[in-house]
Amino acid sequence: GSSLLTGPEGLMAKERENLKRLKCLRRYRQRYGVEALLHRQLKERRMLATDGTAQQAHTTRSSQRCLAFVDDVRCSNQSLPMTRHCFTHICQDANQTLFKPCQGSEEVPCNKPVPVSLSEDPCCPLHLRLPPQMYVPEQVLAVPEELEAAPTDLYLSAAELQPTESLPLEFSD
Repeated sequence: GSSLLTGPEGLMAKERENLKRLKCLRRYRQRYGVEALLHRQLKERRMLATDGTAQQAHTTRSSQRCLAFVDDVRCSNQSLPMTRHCFTHICQDANQTLFKPCQGSEEVPCNKPVPVSLSEDPCCPLHLRLPPQMYVPEQVLAVPEELEAAPTDLYLSAAELQPTESLPLEFSD
């Protein structure tokens, strides 16, 4: 848009004034001359005063590859943000505190990285120890065969269930 506004032809006085203000606003926060030189020197002193390794960790790009070597071959995976290792090799970084290797079990050792949680020994989903079962299903009681083959003469017929006395029924509105 600025190339269209640079030519004086066709611009009215108000448009030229607006163009001048726009150009001033573009350069408003930029430093020039001695101020720019002093600002750059201050930034360099701050960089030297801070720890260089911490500064490098914050400036790493997400496109960097993992620094781990497996059988003399460099890992081709992308590193995690702000680290130098991928998820598989993050436990090789001695400075990180977010992941621990899974302890596994006695039969099957495991070294997969798992996030540190509130538990003392974090495990991967394969080696997660479940708490004891709180619900115990009820045992089905075996019905004796004598009860199953009960005689039918114990049951009353419909005629025997009829009341012997007739009681008055009261209805209310």
